[in-house]
Amino acid sequence: MGDTRAVSVFAHVRPAPAGAPAACAGRLVEVDRFEWRLGEGGDPAEVAAAFCARYTGPHEASEGSVCGVAVLVSAAAGAVMVGGASGAPTPAPAVPDLALVAFAHGPAVPAPAPGPFTVGPWRPSWTGADHAKAVVAVQEAIGRGQVYVANVVGHRSAPWGGDPGALAAAVAAVPGAAWGGVLTGRGWLVASGSPECFLTADALSVTARPVKGTAEATEAGRAALTGSVKERAEHVMIVDLARNDLARVARPGTVAVPELFALRRWADLWQAESTVTAAIAAGTGLADLLRATCPPGSVTGTPKLAVLDLVGALEPVGRGPAMGAFGFVTADEVRLGVTIRTLALDADRAHLWAGGGITWRSEPEAEVAEAEAKAAAVTAALVA
Repeated sequence: MGDTRAVSVFAHVRPAPAGAPAACAGRLVEVDRFEWRLGEGGDPAEVAAAFCARYTGPHEASEGSVCGVAVLVSAAAGAVMVGGASGAPTPAPAVPDLALVAFAHGPAVPAPAPGPFTVGPWRPSWTGADHAKAVVAVQEAIGRGQVYVANVVGHRSAPWGGDPGALAAAVAAVPGAAWGGVLTGRGWLVASGSPECFLTADALSVTARPVKGTAEATEAGRAALTGSVKERAEHVMIVDLARNDLARVARPGTVAVPELFALRRWADLWQAESTVTAAIAAGTGLADLLRATCPPGSVTGTPKLAVLDLVGALEPVGRGPAMGAFGFVTADEVRLGVTIRTLALDADRAHLWAGGGITWRSEPEAEVAEAEAKAAAVTAALVA
């Protein structure tokens, strides 16, 4: 596929960044951008902070005024921020590892009428048997005391055609996608149907809402998830990791967990979510916040550096823009979601990642089935 199509195919997709002010929907006009990829050098956390500082003045609704910056951080960029292994090469190299897009307010533009699109058939990057073997390898690492919980993530891709804006909107509108959004660039598009808040922060406080634990959205599924020793243990370990991450930028003694293991519905699944809060230490900047928390603990595991080494050797392809962060930064607030249930498009193929946390009590076949269920909620939205 030629470069001309790669540029033009996404040119008319309306931006809808996750976490952007709701009142600004349909009024965002790009004024600047910066893209960074592995191998280009520098600290992506510092790069993001410097760029955002140029475009996060007082938020006004007037036409031409700055709104803020859309931020997309890949799992690999997050690993670089903490000095960890970045894993295998991404299967979607058109998508940058860090995308920063500054937006101003323009006139309100109605959403275009959606056109038809097609996606499929899907082709996985590994078999279910290979996925199960990776689960066993993680359990062996747990037995050695190397890690406590680690996320194993699989990838699949498919040819696509038709209207990319309609395709992206279908993903961003998956029921329960509180952090749904769309961002595009030269030859790439990312659409997220994520239910998970990575973090929100202002000058005084920071909040994380890690999601860990999945079951079918039935009464039986609710009972099974609520009563599962394995799911609760996995969830609590990730909450402890979130507490530790926030403590790096918190005033001493202020980290708290006001809500633990609350069940939320996303599409046809129950998900367990907790809330972790802290008061931010004086002098904390965006770069500090990113280095303290990236890559998101709920889709990595603990201890982070050991998990990054482990899964980087087990997963046959990289995670691309998935299992990272996507959101919006204004002068007043940082709002980032976790890029689970997230689709990437290049000129030829759609890419989707799904996985789950592995503990000593995990059953390999059940973990493979859970990842399939998570992916199915997205692929089902793409069936005309």
